[in-house]
Amino acid sequence: MKIGICGSSFPPGTDPSEMFRVAKDAGFDGIEPNFTAEGPVSLKSGEDDLRRYREAAARAGLEIPSVAGGLYWSTPFTSDDPAVRSRAIEIARAHLKAASALGAKSVLIVPGVVHAFFVPNCPVVRYDLAWERALAAMRQIAPLAEELDVHIGVENVWNKFLMSPLEIGRFVDEVGSTHVGVYLDVGNVVPFGFPQDWIAVLGKRIRKVHVKDFKADASLQNMAGFVDILQGDVNWPAVIGALREIGYDDYLTAEMIPHYRYRPLQRVYNTAASLRAILKEESRPW
Repeated sequence: MKIGICGSSFPPGTDPSEMFRVAKDAGFDGIEPNFTAEGPVSLKSGEDDLRRYREAAARAGLEIPSVAGGLYWSTPFTSDDPAVRSRAIEIARAHLKAASALGAKSVLIVPGVVHAFFVPNCPVVRYDLAWERALAAMRQIAPLAEELDVHIGVENVWNKFLMSPLEIGRFVDEVGSTHVGVYLDVGNVVPFGFPQDWIAVLGKRIRKVHVKDFKADASLQNMAGFVDILQGDVNWPAVIGALREIGYDDYLTAEMIPHYRYRPLQRVYNTAASLRAILKEESRPW
């Protein structure tokens, strides 16, 4: 397996060239940009912008295995407003095209939102309607993913939706596309279950994996439970063992938020060192 780092793990406003330099210096194999409204990888990025980004990452010795997407929180596929749902489809298509231009093979997509405490004035969407709308949206964008050969990874997030491996597995199966699977976030599972179980159940449906750690006894009404890798309650031996059992040999991409108050780039180095330790082919010491 290779190790990657999300662009969101860096302080806001960090220049991409600095991200690439630090990520490579820390020992990462790849970087995952976030598709945003504005910025170097965004709705406003032209072909030349994306080409320059891809070339700069390559010069630094980094791959771009996937592209995250944070716009689906404010523009969800599951909104009660048809105009918002239509805009979400437009965003997803632009997201897929940007990933293709960057040479990425996967995009991370939040499939919908029943409710999220961290989204200001977030409306509550009825669960069955969220399912119907999210499923229809994935079926609508899947043909473009197939055409571009970019896989959609539906992420398990704190959206009060698709809250078990059986459910998210059924969801992607019902989309009915070889290019729609799961982007598993190991840390996000901890308050609701065991990530090694999700891996065993989802198997080959897993397209990419996000890694972070979480304190199981922390409040679910804020982000304070997210901690450095190896400081939380993720059972890393079981997780890595489960990934190897299903034959996963792709990226483990770290999403490390919130940032350190001081020396925030140090967290990038600490994360790389922890991931290398986790992946060592040795039975001890854990």
